[in-house]
Amino acid sequence: MTKKERFAFVIRYFEEHAPNAETELIYDNPYQLLVAVILSAQCTDKRVNMTTPAIFERYPDMEALSHATYDELFPLIRSISYPGNKTKHLIGMAQMVMENFNGEIPSTVPELVTLPGVGRKTANVITSVVHQQPNMAVDTHVFRVSARIGLTTNATTPLQTEKQLLKYIPEEKVYIAHHWLILHGRYICVARTPKCGECGLRPACKYYHTAIRGN
Repeated sequence: MTKKERFAFVIRYFEEHAPNAETELIYDNPYQLLVAVILSAQCTDKRVNMTTPAIFERYPDMEALSHATYDELFPLIRSISYPGNKTKHLIGMAQMVMENFNGEIPSTVPELVTLPGVGRKTANVITSVVHQQPNMAVDTHVFRVSARIGLTTNATTPLQTEKQLLKYIPEEKVYIAHHWLILHGRYICVARTPKCGECGLRPACKYYHTAIRGN
């Protein structure tokens, strides 16, 4: 199977079995999504979803968050990984959005990555989810699943993975392909013991044919 054929198989499978895939973070607007994604770094979506309601109740919008103090915000995200840094990032992000972008969350990756706590992955998530831009966010799930299936070859960094995926995924499908790969990695192609017996991608998966079947 060529790489082009492998991508085509994977896309057809997910279009049939996960046509409405989306983020598992709970949010009502771009402000809430940006806060949630910043908090989700090296933390589960489940934990973030347990934490954000109290934040959004106290700080319902970007302006309110920009006036938060460290001592006020920190207790609300104490259970999140790296709460100290994320407290600083959230306050700094809100202040910069208010001061540099007139309170409007920027809609391009280069602008978003200027915000505290926002790296390329987060910026790609925001632009793809909110604006359906063809930007591929690569987290540990996307990185692992893409390599195992054989969608990427010798990709050693998230950026290399991103570029290889964008080469073969049709532009109009990039925004949902991000969710396909994340959810597949979260529930089927898990890190330690992938559930190959449950996986519909076996016919196209390099890992299955080499590590499991041995051919």
